[in-house]
Amino acid sequence: MYLALLVIFLQCSEIYTQERVFTFNTVEIKVQPSVKVRKGAPISVICHADISKSTNFQLKHNFTFFKNGKLVFRTVSDNEDARYEIPVTRSSDTGEYQCTVEAGGKMKSSNSLHVWITGMSKPILTAEKKEVLEGEVVKLRCELPEEEPPLYFFFRKIKMNSTPKEKPVFEAYRNFSVAEFSVEEGDNILQFDCFGRRSVKLEFESSEHSNKTLVTVKEPFVKPTLKAGPSSNFTEGDRMQFECSTMVAEMRGIEIILQKNKTILKSVREKKHLKYYAVATLEDSGEYLCKVEQGRASKTTKLHVVVSELFPKPILAASMSELDENKELTLSCSINGFQGANFTILRKKSNRDVWLKKSRNVTMRVNVNDTGSYTCKAEVKGIVKESKPVMINVYAPVSKPVLSVVSGLPEVVLGKPLQLICRAVMGTPPITFTFYKGNKVQKIVTNDTYATFLDKNITQNDKKEYKCGARNNHTSGMKTSNILNITVIVPIRNASLGSIPYGEVEDGSETAFLCSVKEGSWPIHFRFFRKTDHEVLLFEKSENADRVMWRKEAMNRQDTGTYYCMASNRANVDVKSRPITISVILATWQKGIIAAFVLIPIAGAVAFASWWFLFKKKKAKRPSMEMSGSALATSLTSEKLARPHNDGDYYSGSGYIEDSENHMKSTDESKGPDLESAEVEYTEVEVSTLDLHRVHHTLRK
Repeated sequence: MYLALLVIFLQCSEIYTQERVFTFNTVEIKVQPSVKVRKGAPISVICHADISKSTNFQLKHNFTFFKNGKLVFRTVSDNEDARYEIPVTRSSDTGEYQCTVEAGGKMKSSNSLHVWITGMSKPILTAEKKEVLEGEVVKLRCELPEEEPPLYFFFRKIKMNSTPKEKPVFEAYRNFSVAEFSVEEGDNILQFDCFGRRSVKLEFESSEHSNKTLVTVKEPFVKPTLKAGPSSNFTEGDRMQFECSTMVAEMRGIEIILQKNKTILKSVREKKHLKYYAVATLEDSGEYLCKVEQGRASKTTKLHVVVSELFPKPILAASMSELDENKELTLSCSINGFQGANFTILRKKSNRDVWLKKSRNVTMRVNVNDTGSYTCKAEVKGIVKESKPVMINVYAPVSKPVLSVVSGLPEVVLGKPLQLICRAVMGTPPITFTFYKGNKVQKIVTNDTYATFLDKNITQNDKKEYKCGARNNHTSGMKTSNILNITVIVPIRNASLGSIPYGEVEDGSETAFLCSVKEGSWPIHFRFFRKTDHEVLLFEKSENADRVMWRKEAMNRQDTGTYYCMASNRANVDVKSRPITISVILATWQKGIIAAFVLIPIAGAVAFASWWFLFKKKKAKRPSMEMSGSALATSLTSEKLARPHNDGDYYSGSGYIEDSENHMKSTDESKGPDLESAEVEYTEVEVSTLDLHRVHHTLRK
């Protein structure tokens, strides 16, 4: 019974669970009446959940509204729709809206929707002070209380009859900003305003301008006056006087400065007047400026001054600008259309001027050290003017030049460039050097004391005579060097090595090695080498020839190996021949001795073996013994002949008898004493049957 109730309960639970199945299809967000409305208009943000259910049952829906990711509204409803009402919109309501619906443990969010509330609020501008002094700053604050950052603020300074000055400020995290404007000279009554700007979906929207703020400016001092006396027009030598003054409310921090072309001539502090005196020169013409400063305040006054010329600059003339040493030079100083000046002639040096003579003219005999720049000065009424410099060059004659090869030796390798240098020990620069090859000019160079020439076209049949000439502005003219003869060195080409005899050489014999070259300038340095695990220098010699021979008197077995030679000359290029191989073999007499020691023992051994073979053969063919032997020998022989041929008792032709133990014994050991001295001859003997038995019987006894 209980089991049946449990089954019924489980089935009912399963049916109830199956009946409350639901799923979110979509969650949508929209705005009414539009996603873009004017500030102050109402809008409704509507969130709708599209849900599918297994049966018709009620769900509690939790709606949450977000703007720019921040929660702005939350509500719970049995319906699938919810509204977020904004009755009066502001520009700060602009942003990205999104809603989220949660029901029965499930949640789903809508896509984001951008809402733009057009029309920014009017900014509010305030000034820290309503009255300031020149040189001070005006501090302003502009605020957009209904807007949200980031925002752009624009402050404006408005002057009468001038374009407003604008200062932009970006604020990323606040809805207000501050700015400062300096109060400049000439600012009397100032007006300021501001406006804001924001970026919405890559579009900019600006607010209307704020209220205008009025700021009054007070002068800490009046604009200075600048006077020149006795007038602003002067003549060189006149005494000039400048006076700069102002009216100031407070002396503390006041400063007066007199300038000309940004150069400060004089300044005073905490005084109302400045005076400056000078003797007029042409350089004093120009614009003068008087400036009064106090704190940040500054006012200026300008005055233009003209200084007329009292006399023109003097002119220095020279009898000659270029002359030989020990010649006379005359310098004259003059002023066009003016008399009565005091003249001084000087020589200019890098660190000072050298006084020559206080006169209009000077004459002197010059040397090389007198080369330099000369001027003259003229003085009238304390005004001193200097002429343009005149350059005087005094020349010493050029000495005979010396031509040489830069590398040292008067030679050059064929195919290599030849570099020559021409030097002149004496002579005032600049010196012009001319290089000749034969009688043809190759190069002209102007330098101080030397010049170089690189001849790249060197051939074997070329002219090898060079010379150079040197000259400067001295009237003596050109000096020519001695002729330089150049030796052209032909590099070594194609070295070869040979030997007599070639290839195989008898031990102890003489071998001649010949190293030769196909081409090359003499002397040639020859070297002979034998190559083992390292290179061994055997012989070297320098010859004024294209070949050299080296004789090796007694060759031995250690001289076997690879030989080659190398040739070089002053071209400093080693040319190596192809290697040859020399094998040292035995001499004829050495071969004879070896044959004597080896063949004679072999021949003796062969002869002995032949004799032994013949000797054994004779013994094996002996059939019987001489009849004149003893009766015992005869009977033994007869018995042996009559005995059957058993392999264990007799081996014909061997000369050996085997005993019962199969040991080989010489037949000579079985002979009696009388038989050892018996002579053996090969004869035929007739023996009867009776005699054979008799012998056998005798042996048995």
